[in-house]
Amino acid sequence: MTVTDLYRAYIDCLNNQDWQRLHRFVHDEVHYNGDRVGLSGYRAMLERDFREIPDLYFDVQLLIAEPPFIASRLQFNCTPKATFFGLPINGKKISFSENVFYEFLNDRIRNVWSVIDKAAIEAQL
Repeated sequence: MTVTDLYRAYIDCLNNQDWQRLHRFVHDEVHYNGDRVGLSGYRAMLERDFREIPDLYFDVQLLIAEPPFIASRLQFNCTPKATFFGLPINGKKISFSENVFYEFLNDRIRNVWSVIDKAAIEAQL
């Protein structure tokens, strides 16, 4: 399986909230934006995101791979329940993108660096 196949399977795992399979794609010692969160912390972050944004869906718009790295641009069209990145969304439909880079180790995501376009969200409020 190629790194892009692994990544697409990971995104499918997220969109299906199949948390029992997450360990197949995410390393036990995963780091998020430089902080070691571990698999359990990463899973807790994702579960919280889906609780706060029930219609969350990861839509891959751009995918570039140079193993062991992947660069992806994700698009989101969703409805956060309350605040999101400190912004009072309160059930309003918003659209924004995330530019995210991943490093794989032994066919699992070891590092994630994410930048969300908060300015795009602010412009919609």
